[in-house]
Amino acid sequence: MKTEVVGSRALREDSWGKVFGQTKFPADVNLPNQIYGVVVRSPHPHARILNINSEEAMKLEGVAVVLTANDVPHNSHGVLFRDQPVIADYVRMVGDPVAVVGGETMEIAREAAERIRVDYEILPAIFDPEEAMKPEVPPLHPELQSTNVLYHLPIRRGSMEEGWAKADVVVEQVYKTQHVDHAFLQPEAVLAYLDERGHMVVQTATQYAHYDRGEIAHALGFRYSQVQVKTLAVGGAFGGREDISLQIIAALLALKTQRPVKMENTREESFYSHSKRHPMTMYYKTGAAKDGKLVAMQAKIIGDAGAYSSWSINVLRKSAVHATGPYEIPNVEIDSFAVFTNNPYTGAMRGFGAAQTVLAYESQMDLLAKKLGISPLEIRLRNCFQVGSITATGQELTSSVPLDQCLAKIAPYFRREVETP
Repeated sequence: MKTEVVGSRALREDSWGKVFGQTKFPADVNLPNQIYGVVVRSPHPHARILNINSEEAMKLEGVAVVLTANDVPHNSHGVLFRDQPVIADYVRMVGDPVAVVGGETMEIAREAAERIRVDYEILPAIFDPEEAMKPEVPPLHPELQSTNVLYHLPIRRGSMEEGWAKADVVVEQVYKTQHVDHAFLQPEAVLAYLDERGHMVVQTATQYAHYDRGEIAHALGFRYSQVQVKTLAVGGAFGGREDISLQIIAALLALKTQRPVKMENTREESFYSHSKRHPMTMYYKTGAAKDGKLVAMQAKIIGDAGAYSSWSINVLRKSAVHATGPYEIPNVEIDSFAVFTNNPYTGAMRGFGAAQTVLAYESQMDLLAKKLGISPLEIRLRNCFQVGSITATGQELTSSVPLDQCLAKIAPYFRREVETP
């Protein structure tokens, strides 16, 4: 196959603008007569909002408006389920937006936000997904379902009884991963305004302009054709810009004030407001015969969805599908769960659920190799996928399965490293 790009020094089209500082990021765009928006966020993980007092904020010269949940035409958004409020009237996590201020300058808006007083009834919070799974624990989203288990995917292949009977060695361990923030260089920023037709225009950095368009239209009560989302330069994302951040709130301010609205998160606000990588607890039990061939694997994966569903169903589905790694295992039992808690909500991040399970299945391979008295490389060579392999979900791999070739290439270097005292 001949290509003009692979193997050549292809010039990125956006490189010159970034090198010379000419590229426009959302924080770089402004319009005449714009106001600035700042969000007031909950310090509590679970609470009922009793009252919001904005009188002192409105006394500050230069404050244009203070909005709460009552000002949102349709107060919900979300990529799979619209279970997340634009502005919360009930708090499910630290960082939930409870009010938004529009001011003539960013400094005025921030000072006004400090003056807003919110009365909360603090409710019991749950942070452990395994505790949240218990049937007696009240659901965080009773409108969706009667428990906190958002999603369960079982995968079954072969016979576990037969598999364990063939196992000469068995390794059973628990693995855990933590919340991870995307920490992209450019915090969220938005410029929203109504154009000459009365249509809403939102300029932002996003990974899903068409999703954003639909979410903005729904929340504001606009037709889809009345919303335009312009994606400017994206200063890093890694999945963290797949969920709505400031887009709807900025558009709501623009609608209410009939003026352009600029919003930009500080780094701290960014940490509080966007999704995180799913923490997972992974219970693994893996068996192998004395020749090093894998014969059985049992896995239970519990993913912390946090306060809102975001992409959790897709993420935990992928965790289940990839739970065996790139290895042939004839007898498999996998259960993967996404569970609501009062932790920060979790969503898309590089690897999309497949990155967490690597820790578990590769650690299991190393421990099995040690028990069997063979090298970690050798156990992988004896079990890795090849053309014709069948995965735990029953998929036959018919092409592009070069793992055995890759491992064979590094084998001489691996053995040299192992032998070096």
